[in-house]
Amino acid sequence: MADDERRQVIERVRERVTPDADERDAMREAVAELTARIEAEIAERGLDADVVQVGSTARRTWLAGDRDIDLFVRFPADLDRDTLERYGLEIGNAVLPDGHEEYAEHPYVTGEFEGFDVDLVPCYDVGDGSSLQSAVDRTPHHNAYLRERVDDDLAGEMRVFKQFLKGIGVYGSNLRTQGFSGYLSELLVLEYGDVATLLSAAADWHPPVVFDPENHGTRSHDDPLVMVDPTDPARNVAAVCSAENLARLQHYAREFLSTPREELFESQTPESIEPADVRAHLERRGTTPVAVVFDAPDLVDDQLYPQLRKSLSGVRDELDRRGFEPIRAMYAAADSTDSVDRGDGRAVLFVELAHRTLPSIERHDGPPVHVRRHAEGFYAAYADSAANAVENGGDSPSKNHDDASTENNDIPPKSYGPFVHGDRYVVERDRPFTDAVELLRSAELFSVGLGARIETALEADYDVLVGDEVAALCEEFGTELADYFDPQP
Repeated sequence: MADDERRQVIERVRERVTPDADERDAMREAVAELTARIEAEIAERGLDADVVQVGSTARRTWLAGDRDIDLFVRFPADLDRDTLERYGLEIGNAVLPDGHEEYAEHPYVTGEFEGFDVDLVPCYDVGDGSSLQSAVDRTPHHNAYLRERVDDDLAGEMRVFKQFLKGIGVYGSNLRTQGFSGYLSELLVLEYGDVATLLSAAADWHPPVVFDPENHGTRSHDDPLVMVDPTDPARNVAAVCSAENLARLQHYAREFLSTPREELFESQTPESIEPADVRAHLERRGTTPVAVVFDAPDLVDDQLYPQLRKSLSGVRDELDRRGFEPIRAMYAAADSTDSVDRGDGRAVLFVELAHRTLPSIERHDGPPVHVRRHAEGFYAAYADSAANAVENGGDSPSKNHDDASTENNDIPPKSYGPFVHGDRYVVERDRPFTDAVELLRSAELFSVGLGARIETALEADYDVLVGDEVAALCEEFGTELADYFDPQP
């Protein structure tokens, strides 16, 4: 009975995500017209080049309602890069006069044509996916590999799996999502034959999970999921897929197997949380959130989000190293309607702390006393520090502990000790920052391993919000905060 229920759900989803005849006809006509225009531009310039349609629309695996057309102009492998880029942009701007240029490994033109979003990309016509001159050169080989192996039934299964990945929020190989690309999802369905079998297998995966469709034997990839590219033995198609998103797939695969339902194939965007609800969560949790807020640098998402991720890691790790005990953290950037840059949108690094403030001293363990060279060096350094404090007017805490109060002492002692605890030297030393907010507002923020463009943005200006003040973020980051305070797998 469970198998029947799963199949029924899959069939209903399959029917919903399969483009109808009108959509398929419109797609074919648009591709034919664009191809003719590109070929005319090639002929006018007397170029040795051709046009190939790639991506899910070329493989008949696109989802109903998706309006993406990817056309590659292939040039001879011996053409120099500057000339390829120049001709690629000339042709792209001529075919899509209202489009604009974007930049990945090299520039290309993107625009709209008859309601479709079109990318027109130059590439090299290389012999196989391992003989690359640019990263996009392998894409036509991906296309050819799958077209030879995918019939209408398998294409339908691929659409359903893509919709499942969309529904659980892990579809997309961009560096914001770090999920499953269309090519990867299609290779996984090809591996198992249908969605139900794939999800049953995924529920029991034990990472690292390795697939090598063409038995290349190249498995030197340190990733939780490895799909050796059938067209390029050195490449892991799943390299961008995070361990977290792989775990999400496994969780929801089990959910589907246990209780098959169409809701799992539908993405859910939470309603923006209200400031009062944020304050209520914080009161219940008894924590102190801190938020570094700044103007996001003008970067495309694939550049911005890795830098946000790195910067949050640096801030969180520094707060942890200093004893403020981060509980959880997130980053976010306000959405921009411009795909090229973030405009004037803001970004936030948000960390929830167990403690905002800490004692004035911290324990610092030295080496075991029997490790003579290191132990003597540690002892000498901190003994000298204590002696210097006495010379400058402070009392030696080890000799006059009762009078060692720092409240009325302009020059507090540098450390208590060294003393022996167990088999080690130990000191209790002054803590450089006792308040997390003071740390984040100080120059120390710029020593934590920030992304380069994030650091530049922070140098220009930033705010630090603390406690209930973070409720003001709801206006720009209400959905992200809603996700944060109602976490789901």
